[in-house]
Amino acid sequence: MQQLAKPKLSFWQIWNMSFGFFGIQFGFALQNTNTSRIFATLGADIDNLSILWLAAPITGLLVQPVIGYLSDNTWHPVWGRRRPFFFVGSVLASMAMFLMPNSSKLWMAVFVLWLMDASINISMEPFRAFVGDKLDASQQTGGFAMQTFFIGCGGVIASLLPTIFTDYLGVSNVPVNGAIPDTVRYSFYVGGSVYFLAVLWTVLFSKEDAPADMDAFLAERAASKGLGNAVKEILGGFLKMPKTMVQLAIVQFFTWVALFSMWVYTTPSIAAGVFHSSDAQSAGYQEAGNWVGIMFAMYGGVSAIAAFLLPMLAKLTSRKFVHLLCLAIGGVSLISIFAITSKEMLLVPMVGVGIAWASVLTMPYAILAGALPANKMGYYMGLFNFFVVIPQIVAGVVLGAILKNFFANQSVKILMLGGACMVLAGFLTLIVQDDAEKTIAKEA
Repeated sequence: MQQLAKPKLSFWQIWNMSFGFFGIQFGFALQNTNTSRIFATLGADIDNLSILWLAAPITGLLVQPVIGYLSDNTWHPVWGRRRPFFFVGSVLASMAMFLMPNSSKLWMAVFVLWLMDASINISMEPFRAFVGDKLDASQQTGGFAMQTFFIGCGGVIASLLPTIFTDYLGVSNVPVNGAIPDTVRYSFYVGGSVYFLAVLWTVLFSKEDAPADMDAFLAERAASKGLGNAVKEILGGFLKMPKTMVQLAIVQFFTWVALFSMWVYTTPSIAAGVFHSSDAQSAGYQEAGNWVGIMFAMYGGVSAIAAFLLPMLAKLTSRKFVHLLCLAIGGVSLISIFAITSKEMLLVPMVGVGIAWASVLTMPYAILAGALPANKMGYYMGLFNFFVVIPQIVAGVVLGAILKNFFANQSVKILMLGGACMVLAGFLTLIVQDDAEKTIAKEA
């Protein structure tokens, strides 16, 4: 789909518009690294973890298309289109991050996870549309790569925080009377502050262009008013999805089953297989939780570096080939965890996972952005999130039963299953049609 050319932005303009993702991933990484640990500390059984995690993908399923639709139909002369949602989401997410580690009951932690994930989605979804709004097709891969760089950096620091508090600041890492360890509590306090400040940076130092035809924009917004019209448009978009989006949805399904498996089951897998503990109240289990933070920091750091290498490789080959290669590397790396018994060696497969993560956050969105109408960018980016959260919901429902009935509660086998799904997702990339890349190549 041809779109009007947009002014080329400088490196620092792209930096400023992407910096908020540093804070968003700070919160997201703390959630991914510590949620299973928090649930287990508060008494959750291992085969119930995936069900308890359902709060996260379900909120994304409900929130992102609505926020995308609303942001498409928003314009304020000072706040712009996407930035109001950045700001509101950051305030709510920061509040939730201060509440999460103070949960005293399992049901409280699950409730706050709903609140936290909904808030993260409010600010995160418009950031994807922001790249489509402001960058020309030739800069969009680089724009998503910049977001991936900040996602990687935020993920590294956030994932390491419990270990930093334990090893360097002498904070207790052991639960007292069943409460969340102080290392985790303080990490979430830091995360809530960083989340708000990083997003505020983008709000203050990025500008948005008014709709090219304001009269047409206002007329379309007026026609869309009312709950009935909004629901009709949101649901009707399923029937109008571009072909490329449908093809990417299949790839996304198996990709995000793999990622959900990793986030939910890495902590109990490493605790049992390497630290020889399944008791969440024990020092060994909590030490495993810290080490998983280091592992996740490794894949986040690798993704930050890979974010700038993948666009160059894509220019030499294609975006599809890069995504296939990266997912295959990540999938094999996840599978290999089964054979590792040394905690230091666990960092090696995280390199492969980091390469895959960089591509997951860059290539599908770059391919998709070139296939979307400019005036529906936020909505379709939100709708695309269905194919991120639906596989997580499916995984959340079935993985617990698979773990209990087929894998004898050996959670590392779920990681192997996730790795196989990621490899399959890589080869399914071959079915995706990337017309925008062909157009860029002709113009080069």
